[in-house]
Amino acid sequence: MVTSDSTPSTTRIVRTATAADFDVIQTMYARARKLMAENGNPTQWADRFPLESTVRADIAEGRTRLLVDHAGTDDDGNPGAERALAVFVLCPGPDPSYAEIDGAWLDDDDYMAVHRVAASGLGGHAGRDCLNWAVKHYGNVRMDTHRNNHGMQHVLESSGFTRCGVITLVRREGDAERLAYQRNDRR
Repeated sequence: MVTSDSTPSTTRIVRTATAADFDVIQTMYARARKLMAENGNPTQWADRFPLESTVRADIAEGRTRLLVDHAGTDDDGNPGAERALAVFVLCPGPDPSYAEIDGAWLDDDDYMAVHRVAASGLGGHAGRDCLNWAVKHYGNVRMDTHRNNHGMQHVLESSGFTRCGVITLVRREGDAERLAYQRNDRR
């Protein structure tokens, strides 16, 4: 379990997303696209990434995770309604885009790749909590982000990830260069 720094009594958990979560996930991705564009990164996700078909496939294949909490309590002290704080996608390696790197990965061990992280804005440090959860559960995690995505670079670096070099996304035309990060707590 992940506990929130901002509200000590609120416990954050990560759960597998379901088809019923599609709309809230799409809302988080739309918010992320808007924030990236407003902060000097208009091309990483542009105006349509991730595609609706990708989001549905990620959910159907059990790769999508939600960081959630429960807002407050009712009159009987029961947890309130679930709030989705962030979404992220887990993909077991090897990731074809990570096969070649201008730089060097920390190791050649098995890893889990994290992709498509987006927060709802309802709670602080949501991205960091997602990454820390992934490292806690999988030990060795890789991720990439756009050179102009300074927010995600900060989240990665403040979460103990090491910048390893530059990769090129294999299934993307134009603007495919990404900064590559890794954290391995199994070593």
